[in-house]
Amino acid sequence: MIIRMEKTDYHSAIREVNLKAFPSDVEATLVERIRNSMDVISIVAIVEGKVVGHILFSPLTIENDKESFPALILAPIAVLPEYQNQGIGSKLVEKGIVECRNQGHSIIILVGHPEFYPRFGFKPAEQNGIQHPFEVPEDVFMVYDLIPDALCRVNGVLKYSMAFDDLL
Repeated sequence: MIIRMEKTDYHSAIREVNLKAFPSDVEATLVERIRNSMDVISIVAIVEGKVVGHILFSPLTIENDKESFPALILAPIAVLPEYQNQGIGSKLVEKGIVECRNQGHSIIILVGHPEFYPRFGFKPAEQNGIQHPFEVPEDVFMVYDLIPDALCRVNGVLKYSMAFDDLL
């Protein structure tokens, strides 16, 4: 298995992975919208020359009445159904965390499976003073500080990019 940064050649394969991994085309559409509207960190998993997994990190902000804090949202992550439960998703998350840190980011936010992400160091976002703009279960709304103490003075509500409009 190869875990690497996305290339333009992979765009149609990434769309296919997201279409097969999710019950609708929302995630595939989201990936394309985000990729076309901002800088992203986009990573693929390749097995025998085939893209079988994908993870995307894109900018958002955490805002309160006085300040705005930059962060990244991990959304979506997808693995072809026939390749799931083989550690590919974990490798994508691990590589993503390293790449986000290497690029100088300090915070990752996600809404995801409460038994999957804590093993990488994700913790409840609301306990860290961060609120989601919509009602989501507390145990699925998580945050990861890429830099020690990055969350010390961060508090507020997530502000998604316009690419997420009408898909959330």
